[in-house]
Amino acid sequence: MPEVIFENLELIDYKKAWDYQEKLLAESIAIKIRNRELDDVQKDEIYNRLIFCEHPHVYTLGKSGNQDNLLITDTFLKNINATFYSINRGGDITYHGPGQIVAYPIFDLEQFVTDINIYLRNLEEVVILTLAEYGITGGRYPGYTGVWLDENKPHLARKICAIGVKTSRWVTMHGLAFNVNTDLSYFGHIVPCGIENAGVTSLSKELKHEVDLEEVEFKLKQNFAKVFQYNYS
Repeated sequence: MPEVIFENLELIDYKKAWDYQEKLLAESIAIKIRNRELDDVQKDEIYNRLIFCEHPHVYTLGKSGNQDNLLITDTFLKNINATFYSINRGGDITYHGPGQIVAYPIFDLEQFVTDINIYLRNLEEVVILTLAEYGITGGRYPGYTGVWLDENKPHLARKICAIGVKTSRWVTMHGLAFNVNTDLSYFGHIVPCGIENAGVTSLSKELKHEVDLEEVEFKLKQNFAKVFQYNYS
């Protein structure tokens, strides 16, 4: 089974976390390239990492996104103590903030499965399993990534977890953002994921009470290992 090193960076500036992901990605790719010239005995191990964190208020726009989906000015951004980044993941615009668990798997998919579609579905499954532990049925909205509630009822469908990733030489970065105790008012300043008239929600909103974030992190960590079938340290 693959080995995965777990790290919790807690509350961390978005750019600092992004730079850290890029560093880990580059290190893994360098090892993969170097290993091509070596026999199996000499090859260096590529370490997989799963990073959990929270971010201060920030909006991020994926490389295929439309900046018009950010509905506020730079001045308003400052007034609500938020920042904005155009980044190199897939997907459109989303929000990160306190009370939201962000998970960044830096996985060598050659140790798991070399299929991006399966990888995305597995990320969704991690959250679906976690929601089930709280008595909530999560699902997939046809044509979109992420985890939704009441996905079969368009007028009620609401997203609880956004997903956007990047891969290079089968190594992943970026990941998922799971709304737990998130201040959902910040989503009112964007067209979330570029989807018009789509609602957003959080675990605390659905349960009608604040949730222990560390408890959710523990369950999410366990479900990552279950879905991706790895050992962790």
